[in-house]
Amino acid sequence: MHNKTITELAKDLRAGEYSSVELTQTYLDRIKQHQNLNCFITVAEEQALINAKIADEQLAKGATNLLTGIPIAQKDIFCTQGIKTSCGSKMLDNFTAPYDATVIEKFNTSGAVMLGKLNMDEFAMGSSNETSFYGAVKNPWDINTVPGGSSGGSAAAVAARLSPAVTGTDTGGSIRQPASLCGITGLKPTYGRVSRYGMIAFASSLDQGGPMARSAEDAAILLQTMAGFDTKDSTSVDKAVPDYSAGLTNSLKGLKIGIPKEFFSEELNTDVAAVIETAIDEYKKLGAEIKQVSLPNMKLAIPAYYVIASAECSANLSRYDGVRFGYRCDQPDDLNDLYIRSRGEAFGSEVKRRILMGTYALSAGYYDAYYIKAQKVRRLISEDFSKALSDVDVLMGPVAPSPAFGIGEKTDDPIEMYLADMYTIAINLAGLPAMSIPAGFVDNKPVGLQIIGNYFTEDHLLNIAHQYQQVSDWHKQTPKGFE
Repeated sequence: MHNKTITELAKDLRAGEYSSVELTQTYLDRIKQHQNLNCFITVAEEQALINAKIADEQLAKGATNLLTGIPIAQKDIFCTQGIKTSCGSKMLDNFTAPYDATVIEKFNTSGAVMLGKLNMDEFAMGSSNETSFYGAVKNPWDINTVPGGSSGGSAAAVAARLSPAVTGTDTGGSIRQPASLCGITGLKPTYGRVSRYGMIAFASSLDQGGPMARSAEDAAILLQTMAGFDTKDSTSVDKAVPDYSAGLTNSLKGLKIGIPKEFFSEELNTDVAAVIETAIDEYKKLGAEIKQVSLPNMKLAIPAYYVIASAECSANLSRYDGVRFGYRCDQPDDLNDLYIRSRGEAFGSEVKRRILMGTYALSAGYYDAYYIKAQKVRRLISEDFSKALSDVDVLMGPVAPSPAFGIGEKTDDPIEMYLADMYTIAINLAGLPAMSIPAGFVDNKPVGLQIIGNYFTEDHLLNIAHQYQQVSDWHKQTPKGFE
């Protein structure tokens, strides 16, 4: 059962091959069996089996939603009523959300069964899933390496077949980079396509939820549920949601693919570059035309991103003060001591670093020099993408400069860690949709191909990914020991 796609599982459930309770129990057993990966912060076993039984009753009545009875795991950044929502932080280790995020509500309405909440970098700040209060997640392809971040628990869970599909969030590459490092499919939608209501904020102008699954076909099914306008989210875009599965069989003949020369920089591992070039050659065989393009301001993406994201993080995380909810220090001397000790004791080092950077960038005398300048650079980067995408249909390139690196390898060098997102950050600054699909291996470690589209062209990206997955089997590969 655990090696089947969502479509296959849905078909089996309707045919009575097994029940949702049996399917859910299979995944719960696998989660227990592979606890060493540290993918889950919370396993909602009791509630999952109750919901699976309800799903079986709905299936018996002829439920038509493909996700009815399908087990799904959620990144622990989405508020879930009655279940701990920690965001990977000691600050929220005791927080039980009083309501459901819109994304969670949508999955509940669809009849999906939530297996639990997935591990992540603290407040989504990290590229390796090593900043989590609950410890590092291990990559199923090599347990001595990282799964990527911040959605590392999500990516590792799908790769290890602990859940057929999961949710993730992407602020600067946090869906695509772990998808690449773990050999799965991950999609960051256009900013505003998926509601952020109930998704704990890191950087509000950059955060976006999206699907992570084995294939583009499964990702399309998840996005169908996740996408849509939400009056509770002021950044949600009121735009019709297409049938993402309907267009998966469209021909790629005449597709124009742009290859940004900046993506093949000297920082890119030569073996990774070879994998990407081979994947692009496959698209040529499918009828696509290749053209080199340029994103001249991409080199400014990392400094601009870390000013903007840190500034927004500084503002968003000011609400964690030890007063209203979350961690509170013991026996504070006064209100000021309560603030200082609660935040000092509960936030990890990476979160503190970004709060300090953001507060500095927003302070009097530095706001214009850093934050305003970074926003101007952001506009230039966005214009570069607009110009490039006016000549081609999509852009392609690597997701990450290297395959998965060792646990602990970059924790002492924040700059080196930040460079792990050098090919993904610019897309978030522009608000564009992009995805990672498995394209090969380097030293037995997965490598992802990044596909970037114009605003609200997720259906087009999914089709392009699906067509590649019809002529390749990289997305079907399973880590040894998790078959």
